[in-house]
Amino acid sequence: MTEAETADRYRYFLPITTRWMDNDVYGHINNVTYYSYFDTVANHYLIHEGGLDILTSPVIGLVVESRCSYRAPLAYPDRLRAGLRVDKLGNRSVTYGIGIFKEGEEQASAHGYFVHVFVDRQSRKAVAMPERLREALSRISIG
Repeated sequence: MTEAETADRYRYFLPITTRWMDNDVYGHINNVTYYSYFDTVANHYLIHEGGLDILTSPVIGLVVESRCSYRAPLAYPDRLRAGLRVDKLGNRSVTYGIGIFKEGEEQASAHGYFVHVFVDRQSRKAVAMPERLREALSRISIG
């Protein structure tokens, strides 16, 4: 098992509101829901800090790889925050590190990564990411 992540390793945080439907029959947030949280914090950052227009931008990011390690259970109505950082920034791709933290806690209840490859919206061929997006991602890079 990987070591727990701490909040000080992340550069950007977004509050996450859990929903009743996030819980599964075992009384905790279902594992697949964490990937939704990952997607939410990364895309929030791209939209609000990187200028990504999800409806019209000619370049979009597609997830090509992901992983999540679960450290402690969470459940509705826990209040969470998602931490985001950039572990690796390339010309056409970015690897995000993401941690999910229960409000008031410094150790992640879950953490992982995912990789976005930037592609032309129409052709779906990999292209260089726009400069504004790259600049925004470099601000939260730890590499």
